Amino acid sequence: MATPKGKTSHRRTHLRKAHWLGALNSPETTACSHCGEPVANYTVCPACGYYKGRKVMTVAADKAAAAAESEEAE
Repeated sequence: MATPKGKTSHRRTHLRKAHWLGALNSPETTACSHCGEPVANYTVCPACGYYKGRKVMTVAADKAAAAAESEEAE
């Protein structure tokens, strides 16, 4: 069975791996349909709390707005 005769250098290793390391990208993102913020696919928008056009999560901005409205009502 064939065995390596010497150590593979860092340069040679990096040159070999450069073909597939360059193809690794960050997760895909799209624009939120409600507010337009960039959001990772298949996740709730952290800015507005919408997913697929409907409200599914209460966001800190919503809580602050609700608190301000309740203080004005008093």
